Amino acid sequence: MIKIAPSVLSCDFSKIGEEVKSIDECGADWIHIDVMDGHFVPNLTFGAPVVKCFRKCTDKVFDCHLMISNPLEYVEDFVKAGADIINFHVECDSPIDATLDKIRSLGCKTGLAVKPNTPVEAVFDYLEKLDLILIMTVEPGFGGQKFMDMSDKIKALRAECKKRGLCPDIQVDGGISPATAPVVVNAGANVLVAGSAVFGAEDRKKAIADLRS
Repeated sequence: MIKIAPSVLSCDFSKIGEEVKSIDECGADWIHIDVMDGHFVPNLTFGAPVVKCFRKCTDKVFDCHLMISNPLEYVEDFVKAGADIINFHVECDSPIDATLDKIRSLGCKTGLAVKPNTPVEAVFDYLEKLDLILIMTVEPGFGGQKFMDMSDKIKALRAECKKRGLCPDIQVDGGISPATAPVVVNAGANVLVAGSAVFGAEDRKKAIADLRS
């Protein structure tokens, strides 16, 4: 089943609580929350206190994408704020195994993300510890970028998981629209992060349904 995870990075920040409720009511499966520290990527967004406020608006799965240099230091804060999945980058400064173990020990699902220029093989050593792998189809840091086709990486990842008898979620983030969604789904992805394709749509319910189908 294809899951749709709209990214609140593309919402209207002046009424962010209403925006979260809107995509919940329009059929989103997960809420994707892009956390940026201004160091790992050149932008600043939400901290754990903001995520805690989001949690008052919905009981949907919170998929927290930590684009930060030291995720290990902040794992507990985001779990307490209401995260269901904590997804951080293989390129970060924190020790990967220790960070994954910390996430799991706090009862949260684990995710590991790779930038477009990082070989997907970088996550292979950790597959048995992962609930989700995120393949970035844009450079992390800003919404609204042009989609980069990462089909080969998705296919290689899905094949490796199948070889090991694993079935994690494979998520894609960046430039996802009704035109690009079939490309990544056919390659083996099953979770689609979409920002402007959902929040910028006149009919958000239809936009989510179109992406899913």
